[in-house]
Amino acid sequence: MLIKIGFDIEFELPGSTPMILMLYVHPSRQKDLRAEEKVRVEPEVPLTDFTDLYGNRCARILAPAGNLRLSLETVIEDSGQPDVQCPDAPQHKVEDLPSETLPFLLTSRYCEVDKLSDIAWKLFGATAPGWPRVKAICDWVHNHITFGYHFADPSKSAFDVYNDPRGVCRDFSHLAVAFCRCMNIPARYVTGYMGDIGVPVVLPMDFSGWFEVYLGDRWYTFDARHNVARIGRIVMAVGRDAADVALTTNFGRAILKKFFIISDELPASSIS
Repeated sequence: MLIKIGFDIEFELPGSTPMILMLYVHPSRQKDLRAEEKVRVEPEVPLTDFTDLYGNRCARILAPAGNLRLSLETVIEDSGQPDVQCPDAPQHKVEDLPSETLPFLLTSRYCEVDKLSDIAWKLFGATAPGWPRVKAICDWVHNHITFGYHFADPSKSAFDVYNDPRGVCRDFSHLAVAFCRCMNIPARYVTGYMGDIGVPVVLPMDFSGWFEVYLGDRWYTFDARHNVARIGRIVMAVGRDAADVALTTNFGRAILKKFFIISDELPASSIS
């Protein structure tokens, strides 16, 4: 299937402000793009691309004072298949894990492994290792947290949401990621597009946060917020937690004025 993706975001900047943008499709999905992917900046200023520590494609700008508009619209091809399910995927012993997965076992800004370790082992120590254990974590987190946009708090961590179980998709993911790491399963936070493909349209379109775990010989997608396999996820960035994958980072004050996201399946007639 083809999916139209994009955004239209506006800020008001009191002064000249350096910014980092993480608004591109992840390099692993670049090959699937079927139209140009270009971030348009108004007023027009130089935009410099770079790759961060986790392999995400980023850009940096120096935005002038006043209104700043960031927009993009492109088309990407997707398999149309739901998230891969592999109930037999095994869990590695820590000593057998690839070295590049080890950072995703550690405490990070929003995922406090040290504070949640005893809790995690009490909750999930009796579960079967591997896929069943991650599924048990997703089920527990899904049932523990009450979702609501009005519960959004950018400073809320996994330990916070364990104690105050209200939040948005990032909170579900942070707690699940922390629990997985506590159980010695590498887990990383993911941000990207996830439209209402194959499900009823119930909420305004937004970027979404889910997570991936390393089982067997690959990373698998899990989503404690929705807790069902979904169609049409488009990864934009991966990291230890939301601090690593902020869509925009401003080095100065920035007032959000507009935030519009699109992720819509195009009709079959669009495929040539």
